[in-house]
Amino acid sequence: MSEESVYSSEENKINSYVKEGDLAQLVGMRHAFHLVHIQAGQTVHTHRGIIKHDDLIAKPWGSQIFSHMGSPFFILKPSIADIIRTTKRNTQIMYPKDIGFILITMGIGPGSRVIEAGSGSGGLTQALAFIVGDSGHVYSYEKRDEMQKLAQENLINLGLEKRVTFILQDIENGFGETEVDSIFLDIPNPYDYLPHVRSSLKSGGFFGTILPTTNQVIKTLVELRRNSFAFTDVCELMLRYYKSEADRLRPTDRMVAHTGYLIFSRKIHHEEEQIREFEELKE
Repeated sequence: MSEESVYSSEENKINSYVKEGDLAQLVGMRHAFHLVHIQAGQTVHTHRGIIKHDDLIAKPWGSQIFSHMGSPFFILKPSIADIIRTTKRNTQIMYPKDIGFILITMGIGPGSRVIEAGSGSGGLTQALAFIVGDSGHVYSYEKRDEMQKLAQENLINLGLEKRVTFILQDIENGFGETEVDSIFLDIPNPYDYLPHVRSSLKSGGFFGTILPTTNQVIKTLVELRRNSFAFTDVCELMLRYYKSEADRLRPTDRMVAHTGYLIFSRKIHHEEEQIREFEELKE
């Protein structure tokens, strides 16, 4: 076995156990959970009893532990969806069902440079920062100071703040970045800013937005064509859970239905741009 493989194997073993500084999820028998940053000497207070962090450190992930009242919990690594669902918020944040589809559809991954506006409470920002990795970067625009501070706080809690640059300004004057891979606008009037989007997006790059009404969608579609975007899709996602009981499998009583219309499009070169770039290459 190579030295690299041995190191990787040892690292995986270490990561299989809860360490101080980890973000952990304590899940009760009814699936209610608490997110905690593991710190020696600290405690978690729940309505089913107190749990000491010291009793969690060095436990294998997935272990069952008990509060001082004897109530059982499991200690798990939280998913990004769990984190987003518990995000402190001042406004409604985007649902994980929409965020996951956005990331895949817009080709966002490790190394991507992404612009978003506005930051809101930072739900999408957290997912973007998580997925772009240390080699990518997120530029998050927000014009409301109190919202930006909350989004920053939520990123710090995850330890992902270095992957995000927060910009406090209205995007009516455009973006400071160019040649970015993707731009997502979570604002009521994205159609007003498509010239700015075009200026900052690399050729072939992805544009996305989410809107609550068809009136806004229609305006956006008109402006996308006017600003030389193509391959446009409009969709909405429905999510229905089922009761996970083998002897009575059926849909749950409630479902996550319409949350917004998603619009995706690509920046393409129009003829004038192609001629200008060709002339610049000849020079």
